Amino acid sequence: MTEVHDVEAGKPGEFHIKIDRVEYRVAEEELTGAQLRRLPTPPIGPDRDLFEVIPGQADRKIDDGYVVEIFNGKRLFTAPAHINPGRGLAHHD
Repeated sequence: MTEVHDVEAGKPGEFHIKIDRVEYRVAEEELTGAQLRRLPTPPIGPDRDLFEVIPGQADRKIDDGYVVEIFNGKRLFTAPAHINPGRGLAHHD
């Protein structure tokens, strides 16, 4: 059974989106990454990255300020944020 959460219920122009296979109903045509992170309860924490599924292309990492176009069937997912200490640091002599 699919879990459904009403967000902004009762407004016209409702869109059905999924984050980590949980369905949410939203009225906005655009949401920032920060707004999307607040839809689940509890909100998506900084220990997880948020990605937009783009059919036929690579998934897009969504930063807090990035604006996502919302439409029925939009799918997003989270994954553990990876921290690689020292990676990318080069020593030049």
